[in-house]
Amino acid sequence: MKNIFASIVLTVTTCLGFAQNKGKALLDEVSEKVKTYENISIDFKYTLENLSENIKQETRGDVVMQGEKYKLNILGVTQLFDGNKLYLISSEDEEVTITSQNEDEEDAITPSKMLSFYEEGYTYQLDIQQNIQGRKIQYVKLIPIDSNSELKSILLGIDSQTKHIYNLIQIGKNGSKTTLTVNSFKTNQPISKTLFTFDAKKYQDYYINNLD
Repeated sequence: MKNIFASIVLTVTTCLGFAQNKGKALLDEVSEKVKTYENISIDFKYTLENLSENIKQETRGDVVMQGEKYKLNILGVTQLFDGNKLYLISSEDEEVTITSQNEDEEDAITPSKMLSFYEEGYTYQLDIQQNIQGRKIQYVKLIPIDSNSELKSILLGIDSQTKHIYNLIQIGKNGSKTTLTVNSFKTNQPISKTLFTFDAKKYQDYYINNLD
């Protein structure tokens, strides 16, 4: 979203500043609450749209996060990040790809950053509030500070009561739109101590592509 210039500059600036402060305050509440959880389990729907290319794809997935570690299942591939290495496990291709996850890519919203990526690199503006199935969802618009970013803006929908993220709508400069909607949000669930550990014995028949 680009800045909107109006004739009454002082009035617009004051309103925009208030919206940014309110938006930042709400995001801070979400961030602080997330940090109190030992782990988070999410089931979600993921939609990719690009009208100019006549593309619309929809899928479901799930992810378990604990600190920087995560296990994500989507599109038939399991992504396992143990805090050091990222393992992409494809049962269809019987292949495991091992890499060092690049956290320096600002536009990449990885599972471990999904609930905190907005803490830096963006300006904030309070957007619309919607009533979705009896839940008040307050949207905050995020605009990348980096003018070279491939993103135009991000809308983050927050449940006003629980202060949990309801959905994330990402708009690209190329016209693409990706939406992640949370269907189930659980916290502090009992999980295996080895959940984020890659067990090579389970994939002895797989092709191991080590790019690390």
